Amino acid sequence: MQARAAHVEAALAARLPGPSGLAAGLAPDRLHEAMRYAVLGGGKRVRPLLVYAAGELVGADAAVLDGAACAVELIHVYSLVHDDMPAMDNDDMRRGRPTVHVQYGEAMAMLVGDALQTLAFEVLVAPAGSAAQAGTVAPASGQPAERPLAATAPGSVKTGDFLPATDSAPVPVAAMVTALARAAGSWGMAGGQALDIEGVGVRLSRPQLEAMHRAKTGAMLSVSVTLGLLAGGEPPAALAAAVKRYGEIIGLAFQVVDDILDVTADSATLGKTAGKDQAHDKPTYVSLLGLEAARALAADLHRQAHGSLAGLGPEADRLRMLADFIVERLH
Repeated sequence: MQARAAHVEAALAARLPGPSGLAAGLAPDRLHEAMRYAVLGGGKRVRPLLVYAAGELVGADAAVLDGAACAVELIHVYSLVHDDMPAMDNDDMRRGRPTVHVQYGEAMAMLVGDALQTLAFEVLVAPAGSAAQAGTVAPASGQPAERPLAATAPGSVKTGDFLPATDSAPVPVAAMVTALARAAGSWGMAGGQALDIEGVGVRLSRPQLEAMHRAKTGAMLSVSVTLGLLAGGEPPAALAAAVKRYGEIIGLAFQVVDDILDVTADSATLGKTAGKDQAHDKPTYVSLLGLEAARALAADLHRQAHGSLAGLGPEADRLRMLADFIVERLH
């Protein structure tokens, strides 16, 4: 996993504007610097790793997987930048260093999140190695020249369209864009964050808490495996169902473990402020069930994740390893 995480870091660096990336040395250089600060040099990269693991099941093209992996991580990081701001969690540490709004100011942090969100969809539809990267190519002058992707020009992609982006299976780009947008939007991550804000100081029922976390955290983890499968073309229905179930389970397991670590780990280990949920009276699995019951739930979800892959062979071993990592991690 370390080698793959290093590959993700390099892929992200190549797609971000700034030094050694796209539009190197071009204005707005401070925004580009802040974007790179937010994204590079830290993080578990679980979502990209899930993209690659699912893509291996269907032999997806490496360039398409790189685009999808970077896209989910960029959406994730944008959400962290906004989540850390004073209007939301008001945290001053992320990944062991000052948060973006502390380092660059609140206005710039807002723009960083906005820019990362839109960049995510660029890199999803224009994987490196295609005729254009992020919609442009850089000529010898170093100035980016517009080079629109004919396949993704306005009005050219309709629901169900397949784009022959690789020499292997055609890639359903419209389906991938739709899946990512829904997972990140009001029916997914953003909606879950809204429920989280509204839940402060409120005693939620277990179904309410689960619904909130399936949206807030689970949606982006689940869509990661969906994008990995779609990167290889439309998958067989049985495989899609098994992997979808796996994604839903590990998405919830990740949040349960996060809730546990918030009360059992220290800030240095987590790379962010420990105990924030309890301090802000947020509903969590630990506050609802108690620590030991939350641990039992995480263990049960771990077993369920492995069970969802029971019909698959060794090609699903990376997904199994990631389920182990998600539940057994220390930060």
